[in-house]
Amino acid sequence: MHNFENCTKCTVCTVYCPVSAVNPSYPGPKQAGPDGERLRLKKPRYFNEALKYCLNCKRCELACPSNVPIADIIQSARIRYTRSAPSLRDRMLAETDVVGRLATAVAPVVNTALRSPAIKAVLGATAGIAPQRTMPAYARERFTTWFRRNAEESQKQYPRQVTFFHGCYVNYNNPDLGRDLVAVFNAFGIGIRLMADEKCCGIAKIANRLTARASRDALINLESIRCAVAETGNPVVATGSTCTYTMRDEYPHLLGLDNADVRDNITLAVKFLYSLIESGEVTPVWRDDVSMRLAYHVPCHMQKLGWTYYTTSLMRMIPGVELTVLDADCCGMAGTYGFKKENYRYSSEIGRPLFDKLADLSPDMVVSDCETCKWQIEMSTPFKVENPVTILARTLDLEKTAARNRKNH
Repeated sequence: MHNFENCTKCTVCTVYCPVSAVNPSYPGPKQAGPDGERLRLKKPRYFNEALKYCLNCKRCELACPSNVPIADIIQSARIRYTRSAPSLRDRMLAETDVVGRLATAVAPVVNTALRSPAIKAVLGATAGIAPQRTMPAYARERFTTWFRRNAEESQKQYPRQVTFFHGCYVNYNNPDLGRDLVAVFNAFGIGIRLMADEKCCGIAKIANRLTARASRDALINLESIRCAVAETGNPVVATGSTCTYTMRDEYPHLLGLDNADVRDNITLAVKFLYSLIESGEVTPVWRDDVSMRLAYHVPCHMQKLGWTYYTTSLMRMIPGVELTVLDADCCGMAGTYGFKKENYRYSSEIGRPLFDKLADLSPDMVVSDCETCKWQIEMSTPFKVENPVTILARTLDLEKTAARNRKNH
């Protein structure tokens, strides 16, 4: 049970809650979390269905001076007390691996259909998908297929190996990001391996209350992570901040799974690379023709991890890059949350301050470690969003970096 007795009722969490600012139906994190839990433990009928509006962005926890796990209390209450079963829409949004495998098999047809206004209208009327949204496009070839055909054998030449948790987004939607990661790590003399068996990190299933299925996948991931760490002596790296946060913190907090033996071995690629460059273990050689004005959007879970420094420091190393770190506003997408018809208005209103700041700044590109932040910004503004790993792949002189690091080692 999550401890709520340290709550001093100061309500600072409500001040920092992006949902409370736009949705009067939401009771706010103090009332939904610690206050509500006191009542729910006495009589479960006191559960308020409006808790479904919580983004699980963790901003309430960051603001809390007493370190009360407010968001965890709210999400646990939703899982335990919500009266209705997950809808077909929620199950479809949560089953990212199943949908991804099916969609990539016929990607051109699926992508054309998902862009159709008529199909969007039907999905809105029958499934509750916000018709204003365009679902992310699917790749014709999965990252894992490309890797095993084009890269797996060549990785064996590198004495040092790191295991890559690619996640659903890289595998089904953006395999180019996975290819960028392989290129960058190889340039630094590091080979890439895939996990023996990888499932979705589980965040979509947790958010949509499919916790039994999330736990099943999480146990598979944890066993593969343990094997990878034991075999390589290096951590498992990911490109997405939410996947990383979920495996490190949501597994024990919301699924009750013990990951203490490997938690510190689950990290972001940018954090891992920064530590290597900063320590002098590897040396980057930058291209001399780079000129970019970048805006960095801090994802909520990146802020909760406390790892913003690593991305911003890496971006500031790049000659020719002018980096602006935006105020840490929530984008409002929160994974599957912003795709739901009933949440679309709140999702858009939460993201409005961010969109306005980008309009004023007008950067050449936005950088963010979270794919769903990318989707929200690209659907709501004219700006392109890229993962910092892709920025590194475009600004490093990969051949000269590889030559320099071969010479150094």
